[in-house]
Amino acid sequence: MKAFADLLERLLFAPQRNAKLTHLGAWLESAPREDRGWGVAALNADLDLGRVKSSMVRRLATGLMDEELFAQSYDFVGDLAETVALIWPQGDAHRQQNYNGPALHDIVTSLQHAKLDDAEGMIKSWLDELDVTGRWGLLKLITGGMRVGVSARMVRLALAETYNQPVEDIEEIWPLLTPPYDDLFDWLDGRGTKPSAQGRAVFRPLMLAHPIDDDHTDSINPKDFLAEWKWDGARVQLASAEDGVRLFSRSGDVINAAFPELVEEWGWHGVLDGELLAGTPDAVEPFQHLQQRLNRKKAGAKLIAERPVFLRFYDMLMDGDEDLRPLPIETRRQRLLETVTAWQQPLMDVSPELEFNTAEDLQQWREQCREGHLNDGNLIEGIMLKARGSSYQHGRIKGLWFKWKRDPLTADLVLMYAQRGHGKRSSFYSDYTFGAWMDDGDGRRLVPVGKAYSGFTDAEMKKLDQFVRANTTNKFGPVRELKQTMVVEVAFDSIALSSRHKSGIAMRFPRFAHIRWDKPADEADTLETLKTWL
Repeated sequence: MKAFADLLERLLFAPQRNAKLTHLGAWLESAPREDRGWGVAALNADLDLGRVKSSMVRRLATGLMDEELFAQSYDFVGDLAETVALIWPQGDAHRQQNYNGPALHDIVTSLQHAKLDDAEGMIKSWLDELDVTGRWGLLKLITGGMRVGVSARMVRLALAETYNQPVEDIEEIWPLLTPPYDDLFDWLDGRGTKPSAQGRAVFRPLMLAHPIDDDHTDSINPKDFLAEWKWDGARVQLASAEDGVRLFSRSGDVINAAFPELVEEWGWHGVLDGELLAGTPDAVEPFQHLQQRLNRKKAGAKLIAERPVFLRFYDMLMDGDEDLRPLPIETRRQRLLETVTAWQQPLMDVSPELEFNTAEDLQQWREQCREGHLNDGNLIEGIMLKARGSSYQHGRIKGLWFKWKRDPLTADLVLMYAQRGHGKRSSFYSDYTFGAWMDDGDGRRLVPVGKAYSGFTDAEMKKLDQFVRANTTNKFGPVRELKQTMVVEVAFDSIALSSRHKSGIAMRFPRFAHIRWDKPADEADTLETLKTWL
């Protein structure tokens, strides 16, 4: 456990991606065989410890100190695992020479099979043994909130680099694996064969696009590129084989339970690349409606009826056992169109190709994206440009695929509330709620319209943190209410109606664009102005 906790700490304080990969690789090479799989599962958020939850950790902590004092400590630190690790009385076992604490695999398997009361005693015993870093790592493992800047994709990259295997091979078989991934490590260690994906519905690594800006689109020749809409949805992959149908997120996670209506068996086998969209093929709905489905691990009949979704495909990677990826995009699109048209599935269609003869034609298509309503009300995020004759390859391949996104909208809004961040930001107020002015007949007041925690530099974050501390007017647990004097220019992709927010609207991807130190708060934008972008 101590070695895994040390890894988590190094990952937390390593800002660069390559440094994180190096730390992951070093741990994979040195960790006991029995621990590797469980550590990978924890980093992948794929670890099930049964009924052991964060509420148990809180209960242990409040057994040590007054509940209000713990609440204030948690508020100050900003992270449950770190708070409890710091307040827990320090034992002496960790001072023994070469002491490594309880083994990671022993902790996991013990908790998985323990009764609730027994599990609480086990955790208390381990906390007594470990030093502060070990306690923090143990509690991160138990609460499941790693927050160390490592994605599931990065873990698979580390496995590929450490064991000198193509990441595509690891990603292809990943949906077939379960913790502690014995079959995977048998293959990587040379003790067994690679798990077979033959006849299995597995994830194929995605081809990605490079962003392109206005200055470079003049060089796009219609003879060299195909154009299509960049839909405002979620990238997914649908795989169908003898063992069933699986819907994958862009990171390769199976999301069948959230979208059961899209994974019914219909007799065709292969792999399709496309977009998950809210609404129906005839009436696409805003991304905010899709988010209500994306945020649920499992969808019930009522949610499925209230928030319908469908699949819009733009590429075919496999047709049965035939691999189409080496074929030109024109051939793949034709096969895709013929196949999907023949199905006549009401929840599936094909993204159309956009005709253009000049760069001006492309510009006109893009200008329509911001209007947000094209023909039947589709919501468009931009334009995709794909090189004619190109094969389907893993990753971002130079010169083949480009995405030309619409310009973001911006509004000047007033900071209303702040909260501490997590991980490296746990000592700073870095999560902000901002509002717009509304006149409801009783006077002019601010109403919250969004939250953001990105878009500012570290130096700006420190200044914002100083502002919060100097201008707090009220406290609501971890939330600080602020003097309504600070204006920020917020960039966002779109606005949609929302019954979940008092303002009646919700922003898509809000982030800081500029801090308007110069602008008076009473000159910030109004709710009516924001509603003009609906």
